[in-house]
Amino acid sequence: MPTILSVVIESRPDWRIRAFDEDTKLICTYALGKRTAETTERFMDDLSRRIITPSWGEVMSGAPPPQISTDGFKPYPNAVANSFGELVTYGIQIKNYKNLESGRYAPPDLANVDRRSEWGVQNPMTITTSHVERNNLTIRTFMKRFARLTLGFSKKLPNLRAAVALHVFFHNFCRIHGSLKMTPAMKAGVTDRLWSLEDLFG
Repeated sequence: MPTILSVVIESRPDWRIRAFDEDTKLICTYALGKRTAETTERFMDDLSRRIITPSWGEVMSGAPPPQISTDGFKPYPNAVANSFGELVTYGIQIKNYKNLESGRYAPPDLANVDRRSEWGVQNPMTITTSHVERNNLTIRTFMKRFARLTLGFSKKLPNLRAAVALHVFFHNFCRIHGSLKMTPAMKAGVTDRLWSLEDLFG
C-alpha cells in the first residue's frame, strides 16, 4: 500500500496531473487535460480505483491510511473528499516566491513554504510535493515533447497522449531506479519481474 502520495499539477504544453508515490517512485496514475475542476475530479476518481485504502472499520481500528499531498490548486480538496472521503489523510503545500521578475529562464527565489493539514495529517513536515516535482525533470529528459524551445515540443494531443502512456509504462515497469535497485512496479508489488517494451506490445 502506498503510504504517501504526492500530487502536483504542471502546465505546458498541456496540463498534466500525476500521482507519485514517494516510497516506491510509482506513477500511480495521471491525467491530461485543461486545468479545470472536471479534469481534477476525473483524475482523483481514477486514483481512488488504483490505490489500496483501508475500510472505515480498519481506520477506526488504527490502520494507517495513505497520505495525499497536493499543491494549492483550489479544486483539489473537493476532489480528494469526493473520491476518498476520510479514508486518506490530506495536506496542502504552497510555495511562495520572491523576485518573480528575475528573468525568463532564471527561477525565482523561494521565500517560504506553507504546509497545512486539511484532515488527518499529524506531522505537517510530511506534506510535500518535492518528489513529484523532481519527477518533472525525468519527464522532460525522457520526453522531449515537454522540453521547451525544441523541435520536439508537442502540438498534437493524440501524439502527446501516446507518448505519455509509453513513458509511464517504461518508468513503472521497465526502468530500474538506482535507489530502489528495481522498478517501481516491482517495489510496489505490482509485478515480480522486469518488463520490456515487448511485454507491452505483445
